[in-house]
Amino acid sequence: MKIQNNYNPDVLSCLANLSSDEVFTPPKLANEILDLLPKEIWKDKNATFLDPVSKSGVFLREIAKRLLEGLQDEIPNIQKRIDHIYTKQIFGIGITEMTSLLSRRSVYCSKEANGKYSISDSFNDNHGNIFFDNTNHDWKNGRCSYCGASQSEYEREEGLETHAYQFIHNNLPNKIKNMKFDVIIGNPPYQMSFGIEGANSSNAKSIYNLFITQAIKLNPRYLTMITPSRWMTKTSQGIPDEWVENILKSNKFKIVHDFENSSDCFPGVSIMGGVNYFLWGNDYIGKCDYYFHSNGNKNVSHRHDYLDSVQSGIIIRDPKSYGIIDKIIKKDGQYFNETNNNFSSLVSPKHFFDRGVLLTSNWKDFKNKRQGDYNIKYYVNKNSYNMDFGWISKKQIPKNIETKNLNKVYIPAANGSRDIILGKPFYGEPNSICSQTYLIIGYNPQNHIFSKQECMNIISYIKTRFFRYLVSIKKKTQNGPRGVYQFVPLQDFNQLWTDEKLYKKYELTKEEIEFIESMIRPMN
Repeated sequence: MKIQNNYNPDVLSCLANLSSDEVFTPPKLANEILDLLPKEIWKDKNATFLDPVSKSGVFLREIAKRLLEGLQDEIPNIQKRIDHIYTKQIFGIGITEMTSLLSRRSVYCSKEANGKYSISDSFNDNHGNIFFDNTNHDWKNGRCSYCGASQSEYEREEGLETHAYQFIHNNLPNKIKNMKFDVIIGNPPYQMSFGIEGANSSNAKSIYNLFITQAIKLNPRYLTMITPSRWMTKTSQGIPDEWVENILKSNKFKIVHDFENSSDCFPGVSIMGGVNYFLWGNDYIGKCDYYFHSNGNKNVSHRHDYLDSVQSGIIIRDPKSYGIIDKIIKKDGQYFNETNNNFSSLVSPKHFFDRGVLLTSNWKDFKNKRQGDYNIKYYVNKNSYNMDFGWISKKQIPKNIETKNLNKVYIPAANGSRDIILGKPFYGEPNSICSQTYLIIGYNPQNHIFSKQECMNIISYIKTRFFRYLVSIKKKTQNGPRGVYQFVPLQDFNQLWTDEKLYKKYELTKEEIEFIESMIRPMN
């Protein structure tokens, strides 16, 4: 292999990520995000920039490059220009001591701002304008009052990382505490495990919304960050629905680039549901230029509209879905907000029968055979027990026992490959219940009592590509709570449903049908 002698790779494009939740931003991506900002800002010697979650310093470094070029006429002397930019315009807060050192090395060419090799000789201390201060959680009733971290998991001895991020723990450095920033920019930590020691990502709660909220409180002219896209569909665990609704209703997003596959932004990193970066404008209220990137970033769809133009409480991410949703709305005469009478009204909440340790997915106090008081069929997690069901007694059911005798449909609460979307539904006969592995369709006798045939027709509906495509609009992770059924319209379940009947009912075009069938495989 021949290698050019002058080959000099950017070291910041070669860094290994800290974890799948704290990923370094590649320089190319950082510049694509900076391109969202108005061009005139690079010629403004008074503009100020803050990266409150600095990891490698890449944003600050690339900002400095742009200002060095943009201020040539304003400040011709290169050293004076450097000193002005570095001391008056760019600021950062490291997420750890290590990343603060790395950021200083990237920005000042020295881990000490006043060091021998620092590019600026105007600093009197070693941290310059890139700060880090050890911060403690504020424990109240076992949780941090700022970020919600578990005291049992994150109260650690001195010297160990506690993940008490300075920016969201009301601990701004004195030098910048009262500053007004024109731009706040960054790639915040995405989530923390709030459960037991060693809890996996399914037990983790998102915290990137806390960084967005704190940044908005500082009242910048512009805010731009890259985050997971799960917040758009209300599928980020720990992010309140009200937060999503309020941030959408503000209509302050000018530009959003949404990537279905996170590896299009972070090569080799898998973040469920994809990622997005955005430009939020403090003085802006209006429609958003929304770009949806799919198929390895080969396909880019664009729309200029309010992010929640169909009043659904979320962002319908793929613009191709809007035409289909619009036809359903016109046919059925109602919008798909979360209080409307859509299919989710038939689906039970999570943990419908279980409570505490009873009837959870790993609960074992059931019988393999029907005997005595153990005469109620109990559908278990078959992957855990290599069986479909066992038998329990009535006294073991802690709540919602009235659903036991209904005809119903069970469906996995978390399942489905990328192009199948849902796990297979099955009929739940009277005198049966299930573990928390499943949700129950037809759970509420006050709503409607289904016959066995109606349940079989519901199953036929769920198995259609049409149904599962509408679920996929909101379901971007493995979890499938009742809310993912928001865009599925109710039907007359006295009849069997097929894709052909549904395509005809909603007058879908050949192109719309081909699009759905290119996305969703048949459920055999």
